[in-house]
Amino acid sequence: MDTMPLSTTDDDDVLRVSEPLQQTVPLVFASPHSGRNYPAEFIAQSRLDARMLRRSEDSFVDELYAGVVDRGAPLISALFPRAYCDPNREPYELDPAMFSDDLPDYANTRSPRVLAGLGTIARVVASGAEIYASRLKVAEAELRIERCYRPYHRRLHQLLETTRKVFGWSLLVDCHSMPSVGGPLDRDSGLSRVDVVLGDCFSAACSPLFTQVAEDAFGHLGYRVVRNAPYAGGFTTRHYGQPRQGSHALQIELNRALYMDESDHSHGLRFDQVRGDLDRVAEALAAAALEFTQG
Repeated sequence: MDTMPLSTTDDDDVLRVSEPLQQTVPLVFASPHSGRNYPAEFIAQSRLDARMLRRSEDSFVDELYAGVVDRGAPLISALFPRAYCDPNREPYELDPAMFSDDLPDYANTRSPRVLAGLGTIARVVASGAEIYASRLKVAEAELRIERCYRPYHRRLHQLLETTRKVFGWSLLVDCHSMPSVGGPLDRDSGLSRVDVVLGDCFSAACSPLFTQVAEDAFGHLGYRVVRNAPYAGGFTTRHYGQPRQGSHALQIELNRALYMDESDHSHGLRFDQVRGDLDRVAEALAAAALEFTQG
């Protein structure tokens, strides 16, 4: 593989953007849930230890997709952990039961994600364990939203806007991983999962071409792929996936057992293989994007 010059920028340890010096494809990759900078004050607030807090983390996804920069596409990665603040939610999806004072009137307190304990500020980790030993102040949520959530989406928006100015349209690939078995909060609780779930909000978030290209590329490499079940696409996919406006978005969920040891959050034996396979999928998407004409 030819290595392209790249630049990497950090925003006060909140996010990292790795970019080729010249973007050559209309793709932007994002890893919102691989952050592992756990603030000491957050751990002190929690009734869980650091290992349990990592149950919600999409460990190493930023590393798995690092090769996309060599394909001419930028990669944005959140450095803060999902359990601390989840950028794949509306900015104020908050559970009033978590707070000792009143939430603002504009907070979304009844979404399915809030009811499951997985709002912008999560009440539980993916295993269902309660995070906090006591209630938080609303000011704490405001601080995390302003410090983490808004800078992440501001920078992601900038990357997509720049891409559309250069190419006339953009494709956001939102990169995630999922537990190998459905958790207690999932619709498929206790069931083993396929290798890859592609989420395009049931064809509403991107051209069907890109979902098909990704499905074919993964299938050719031997991965078992399904669409939109149990994950059809989160806030990021729905919010940025506006194909009629030239803004496409596709979510990719990768089974963690393929590349890591889920019990101790370490690289698995197939880590390098999976990373190479994801690079081939990115190559296929890039090739399709260069031939795509936005309607």
